[in-house]
Amino acid sequence: MTEAKNNYKVQNIVATASLGKPVPLTKLARTQPNTEYNPETFPGLVLRVKEPKSAVLVFSSGNLVCTGTKSTAQVRQVIDAVIKQLKKINVKITTKPKITVQNIVASGSINLKLNLNFLALEMKNTEYEPEQFPGLVYKLIEPNATFLLFSNGKLVCTGTKNKQQLEDSMTQLTKNIKVALKNY
Repeated sequence: MTEAKNNYKVQNIVATASLGKPVPLTKLARTQPNTEYNPETFPGLVLRVKEPKSAVLVFSSGNLVCTGTKSTAQVRQVIDAVIKQLKKINVKITTKPKITVQNIVASGSINLKLNLNFLALEMKNTEYEPEQFPGLVYKLIEPNATFLLFSNGKLVCTGTKNKQQLEDSMTQLTKNIKVALKNY
């Protein structure tokens, strides 16, 4: 079952960056068609990028939150696209913003049918209420990750911040399930 280590696909990366200078959101919203800005309901402007498909929250402080990308290279592309759009309204960003990955969401499979009732009893840090939701929630402490496990072996992993953490958490999950299944 060690093949589980790479049996996943990154679905979304949430990353933050700071441009280091204020952004005039009203001006950006007025001049760029790919924006949504409603300061009465939310202080940030939503800027949509077509390629790679993503959305960036832009705050007047110059802080950015990028979602929807599937790699750190794509995050960089999106931030560069935002900087290009800001240049059009005379906001010149001279330093390369430092990008911090806050969360990686991945989906995958461990190629096993899972008895979620049994795993909920055998494994620590689980929540399973099949009447509420068909998946078992499993919180891994080291490395820090949260999994949704389904009876067909499919899973969703969230909470990791880089590829190594993601791979380590998948490996640890596989080990922990193997240990639990020894009692089955």
